[in-house]
Amino acid sequence: MADDIEYEGEEMRDVPEAREATGIIGTIMERFRNAESGRQLEEERWLKAYKNYRGVYDSSTQYRSNERSQVFIKITKTKVLAAYGQIVDILFANNKFPISVESTPMPTGIDEFAHLSKIPIEEEDMPDDPFGFEGDGKELLPGAMEATAKPEPAELGGLEGMYEGANLASGPARMGEPQISPAAEAARIMEKCIQDQLLDTSAVTVLRHAIFECALLGTGVIKGPFNYNKTIHNWSMDEEGEKTYEPMERNVPRIEAVSCWDFYPDPSATNIGDAEYVIQRHRMNREQIRDLVNRPHFDEEAIGNVLSGGPNYHERYFEASLHANEDDPTYSSNRYEVYEYWGSLDSALAEDFGFDMEGIEGDLDSIQVNVWICGQEILRFVVNPFIPSRIPYHSFPYELNPYQLFGVGVAENMEDSQLLMNGHMRMAIDNLALAGHLVFDIDETQLVPGQSYDVYPGKVFRRQSGVTGTAVNAIKFPSTAGENMQMYDKARQLSDEQTGIPSIMHGQTGVTGTGRTAAGLSMLMSSAGLSVKTVIKNIDDFLLKPLGEAFFQWNMQFNDDTPEKIGDLEIKPKGTSAVVQKEVRTQRLTALLQTVANPMLAPFIKIPNLVRELAISQDIDPDALVNNMDEAAIFAEILRGLNERTTGEEAPAAGQQPASMGGAGGIPQGVGGAPQATAGGGGIGVGNAPSAGEAGFTGNLGSPEEVG
Repeated sequence: MADDIEYEGEEMRDVPEAREATGIIGTIMERFRNAESGRQLEEERWLKAYKNYRGVYDSSTQYRSNERSQVFIKITKTKVLAAYGQIVDILFANNKFPISVESTPMPTGIDEFAHLSKIPIEEEDMPDDPFGFEGDGKELLPGAMEATAKPEPAELGGLEGMYEGANLASGPARMGEPQISPAAEAARIMEKCIQDQLLDTSAVTVLRHAIFECALLGTGVIKGPFNYNKTIHNWSMDEEGEKTYEPMERNVPRIEAVSCWDFYPDPSATNIGDAEYVIQRHRMNREQIRDLVNRPHFDEEAIGNVLSGGPNYHERYFEASLHANEDDPTYSSNRYEVYEYWGSLDSALAEDFGFDMEGIEGDLDSIQVNVWICGQEILRFVVNPFIPSRIPYHSFPYELNPYQLFGVGVAENMEDSQLLMNGHMRMAIDNLALAGHLVFDIDETQLVPGQSYDVYPGKVFRRQSGVTGTAVNAIKFPSTAGENMQMYDKARQLSDEQTGIPSIMHGQTGVTGTGRTAAGLSMLMSSAGLSVKTVIKNIDDFLLKPLGEAFFQWNMQFNDDTPEKIGDLEIKPKGTSAVVQKEVRTQRLTALLQTVANPMLAPFIKIPNLVRELAISQDIDPDALVNNMDEAAIFAEILRGLNERTTGEEAPAAGQQPASMGGAGGIPQGVGGAPQATAGGGGIGVGNAPSAGEAGFTGNLGSPEEVG
């Protein structure tokens, strides 16, 4: 947990002075017990998955009485790490968070198009309204029977300041006027802002932790964004040349990964949007409890009471299996159990606590709150600060379970095959140990009493009767390890089918069957891609899109640098689009770029977007490679100047053909189907034909003297 995260805006309410809060604590703890009981079956599944990953046998595993080997083949770990690595490689191939911000097809609140008018706006001729009388402000909309009032003009998204002094007008541009898209520009600004915030707070690293738990346990959880005061290291130098360290603080949004073991949602919910509440369980030491005093809206007196009362951490049954040292008796010592509650609460309980309900909007029967409790103390009580109100948690499944909030992971899918592999491997090892040694049949009546029966090189048995070779007989047991290993391979192949992750993806050599040919190998990889595509789609729908929308709302609410009205924008996750193999995607984009080189097709293609997608397919940051429209215009002028100095010819203006292209269709003179002058043979050469206005041109009017 991050101790320096703020959970509110400036308008947050302080904790009341009242100390009696048994009603609130009792309500929250009752909901916690319901959530704890509701996920008990999930905890058992998680424990099995974790132990299979670690290579630890569960206490329920039954061994035969004659079974010696307890080897554990950790194929579950291999599959989980392969799935985790593939997902991370797809999502963060270009080291960017896979979300984008785009304007909607029909943006509201901001103009789709604007233009820099060459004519002063006040002098522009406005078309007369063909309906009603001039100046009535009404027009007949398509399909309408009656004229209606014209809609209010949309905002320009703050572009007025960027183009100060210019005639910036709404609507599409006329011929020859620069056209601007305020909605698209606002989307681009917001996307760069969010990407910078995610990079600034190491969001990629945080998401990696959640993705790993998603692959292992079936569900990943991200919390945030929240206000976070980041320290900016700053050094200043005075006139005497002495350096002084003057750190600055900047308010940025931050996210954190929450373990499934500490995540207690509403047991009746199938997704976060449907949850009435969410409770996060914290395990904190004395220093972390004491540090809460420095965070906004925490009750100092309540924190002092908690510290004076001593540690109160209650260890759950599953935690012993999660320790690095399961026999560590100090795990729960000097620790405090803190519950963080997000959700609805009856207004009556808040009023009994002493909370002032004045100014609270919405349903007065209940309010959305954030409450921290430890023991019998309320450490923090505030109204949910987010507008619109939301529970700041995002859970995403590896494999979707439509009837539960928690998903299914890789380890659970291959639980049976892992059990089979372990069983047959143990049998094979025990059999090899038996078949590799001789078992002796000894007739004690034929041997001298009192001698040892241990067998070693040079051993001598003293016989007192019987025929030679009948007192001690060696027996060799047959080996069944081959059959056991065949069953082991079948179980391993079954794990490939259960998880959708072929063994070749995590380094298996000596592939047989379908994978021996290039076509078969391609089929295997394509099948694996389909399985991963489903997982990436779940991450897009349940994490990236709602998280991007949460960042958008945070910027609109807390970021002072965000324009007041930024328009109708849409958050689009980009994870699924990266599933297509990079090589194939690059080839397709390159072929399309070559196609649009045709000047007849170029006006219909968004070339900058095409170049950006080509850069992304090759793991290149498009912002560092592709120019915007203003930068492109500057570099175009530079290239024109270089061409003039190199060739000595004036570069053609935009939209004109170079002079070197010659005649019609861009065919150079003397090339192609035009016949050339030859020495004899009757060929008719083109020669220097006169053009219009020159002497000898038959289309000239007037006498030759006048023309010449």
